[in-house]
Amino acid sequence: MDKTITSWLEQIAKEELDPGDVERSLRYAKDLEQGLAKIRTFAQGVSIFGSARLSPASKYCKLATELGEKLAHNGHPVITGGGPGIMEAANKGCYEAGGRSIGLNIELAHEQHINPYVTDSMEFRYFFARKVMLTFASKVYVFFPGGFGTMDEFSEILILMQEGKMPKMPMFLIGKSFWKGLDKWYGEKMEHQLHTIAKGDRKIYRITDDIDEVVEAANKVGHPKIYENLYNHFSLKQSHI
Repeated sequence: MDKTITSWLEQIAKEELDPGDVERSLRYAKDLEQGLAKIRTFAQGVSIFGSARLSPASKYCKLATELGEKLAHNGHPVITGGGPGIMEAANKGCYEAGGRSIGLNIELAHEQHINPYVTDSMEFRYFFARKVMLTFASKVYVFFPGGFGTMDEFSEILILMQEGKMPKMPMFLIGKSFWKGLDKWYGEKMEHQLHTIAKGDRKIYRITDDIDEVVEAANKVGHPKIYENLYNHFSLKQSHI
C-alpha cells in the first residue's frame, strides 16, 4: 500500500474521526480519483461553461454550437458540464464535426441528464470535484451567459489565476452585452472605489463576441498529448488543482 495512504489511514485512526466523516472523505476521494482517470484519456481541450436553461434557438446556443464545430476542426477537445443549453450546444457542434466531445455531468435533485452529443462522459456526485476536472482538463476557458452556477465556475477559476494557484491560461467571456455590466462593476466598485482587486486583475479575462479569438488562443497554446498536462509544468507547491 502507498505510504501516503497508509499514513493517512493511521492519522484517521489516531484522530478517532466520526465514521460518517471518514465515509464522506472516501466519497470525495472516489469522485476525484475517477475524474482524474477519465480526463487522462484525452488531451487537454477547451472547457465551455454557460446556462443550462437557454433554448437551442437562442443566439448564444447557436454561437456555442459554431464554436464547438470550429474547435473540433482545429483538433481541440470540447469539455462541458454535459447538460442542456449552452453545454449541449457546444457538445453538439463538436460531436457533429467529428471531434472529441466530453461531458462531465453532475447528480442534481431536478435530474440533469447527459446530453446526447458526447463521445466521453462521467457523472459526479460533488460539485467541487466536477469543477476541478473541468479546470484541470482544459487549456482555454470560455464562459457564455449563465446563472449562479456559471458565475461560481467563473469566479473560482478567476481567483485561482489571480492568486497564482494555477497558470494563467486564456479565459474568454462571450457576449459583450451580457458581461460588460459586471466588468464595469468590478472596475468601479472593486478596483477604483474600494481597491479590493488590483489594477491588472481584470486583464485575466477577455470579453468578446468573436469566437474566432477562442480558436486562435487554443491554437496558440497548442495540442498537448494525451496523458500530458500543462499543470505538470506548474510548481506543485503553487498549484491548488
